Amino acid sequence: MERSGGEPNTTNNRMELTAVVRGLEALKRRSHVELLTDSVYVGKGISEWLPKWKANGWRRKEKNKLVPIANEELWRELDVLLARHDVKYTRVAGHSGHPENDRVDELAVAAYQQYLRR
Repeated sequence: MERSGGEPNTTNNRMELTAVVRGLEALKRRSHVELLTDSVYVGKGISEWLPKWKANGWRRKEKNKLVPIANEELWRELDVLLARHDVKYTRVAGHSGHPENDRVDELAVAAYQQYLRR
């Protein structure tokens, strides 16, 4: 299954996170998933930051004080989905000839180009 999309006035981090959430949502039963991504934001979010954010009431530390995390609603959705599925995160280098990652990049470029023509 291939899907792509975009939003006006957004960030690459938000779109990369949205892609993971929508992909996991598409699974109809508990699944073992290997998540291949070149997104450090998504990868570190899953493997390092998410437990800390939850423990801090969905906030992160910045200059010794807690501040809201970006894209909180998507991180909350992802947290639920990670509990539903067995997800293994694997980092791949962007633009390195990895066929699936290169295909995703093609889809992303095509999706955002629609917003450039407006």
